[in-house]
Amino acid sequence: MNATTMRAVGYLKSLPIDDESSLIDLELPVPKPEPHDLLVKVEAVALNPVDFKMRQNSDPGGTAKVLGWDAAGTVVAVGDEVRRFEVGDSVYYAGAIDRPGTNSEYHVVDERIAARKPASLSFAEAAALPLTSLTAWEGLFERLGLENGAMNQDGALLVTAAAGGVGAMVAQLTRALTSLTVIGTASRPETVDFATRMGVQHIVNHHEPLVPQLAEVAPGGITHVFSTTGTDRNLPDYAEALKPFGHIVAIDDHDSLRVGLLKPKCIALHWEFMFTRSLFRTPDQDRQHHILTQVARLVDAGILRTTANRDLGPVNAANLREAHRVLESGSTVGKVTLTGF
Repeated sequence: MNATTMRAVGYLKSLPIDDESSLIDLELPVPKPEPHDLLVKVEAVALNPVDFKMRQNSDPGGTAKVLGWDAAGTVVAVGDEVRRFEVGDSVYYAGAIDRPGTNSEYHVVDERIAARKPASLSFAEAAALPLTSLTAWEGLFERLGLENGAMNQDGALLVTAAAGGVGAMVAQLTRALTSLTVIGTASRPETVDFATRMGVQHIVNHHEPLVPQLAEVAPGGITHVFSTTGTDRNLPDYAEALKPFGHIVAIDDHDSLRVGLLKPKCIALHWEFMFTRSLFRTPDQDRQHHILTQVARLVDAGILRTTANRDLGPVNAANLREAHRVLESGSTVGKVTLTGF
C-alpha cells in the first residue's frame, strides 16, 4: 500500500457527547507495524461501553486520542516476525487498551490477539463479536472454571443484561458448550426477545426482586453468576440465591464490594478483564488468537450467531457521536456497528 495518511476519529478533551467537539474527524499518519503486528485496513468497527468510558474518564490533554477496539478488516502489511497471517487475510479482533484504537482507516494489532474472521459473516457482523466473545469465553471457562464441551455439568447460570453484547455471548456459549441452565435478566419486550433468541432459557426482570424470581425458575439454587452490570447492587441477591461453593465472575467497575456476604457459603468472586493479556504482555497472549479462531469455527458451523443489531453507517465523527450516545443511554440491544469510511 502507498498511503501515508489516513482518516480517523478521535478526541482532544473529555466532553459530553452532545458537544460536537467530543469526537472529531482527523487525518493522521498511517501506523507502521511492529515485528508481531498486522497492519489492517479497517472495514467495520463495533462499539462497547469501554469506548464511552474512556472518552469520559481519560482526558488526552489536547493530544488527539483515537478510541475503538472491536474491528474487522483486511491485512495489508505484516511485521517481520508475523507467522500466522498473510497480506489479503480477513481478520477480526478486539485490540489492546494501551494502543491507538480502531476508529481509523488503518490500524495495527498484534497477530497473537487476532484471528481470521468468520467466513460466513460480513465485516460488520464479525466486528460485533471479538471483545464480547473473549470476555464471555474467558469468564466462563477460565474464571468460573466451567468445562468446555462437557455436557454432563449440573447447575444454573445467571447472566445479567442478557440482551447486551457480553450477556448475549455468555448465553450462546453456555448453551452451546455446557449443559447448564441459562437464566438471564431483561425487562423490555425487545430485550426479552433478543435474549431468548440468544439462548436464554428463563428470563427474570432486573427491575423486580431477583431472589424470588430465581427461586421460581431454579428452585434448587443457582451455581454460577456472570455479572455484567450492577454487581454492587445485586451482590446480596447473588449471595442468597447461589448454592454453597458457588462462583461469581464480574466485569463491571467498583471501588468496593461487600464481599463478606459471600463467606458463609464459601462463594468465590472472580474478575474478568479481557485486556489483561495484552496490557501485561502475558506469555499466553496467543490464547486470544485461539479463542477467536474457535469462535469463528462455531459461527461458520451455525452454532453461534453474530450479536450485531444496528449499523449506523460509515465511520466518521457524527456517526460515532451517535453510537456513543446510544451506548450511554444504557438501552442498547446487541451490538452497534459502523461500516466503512
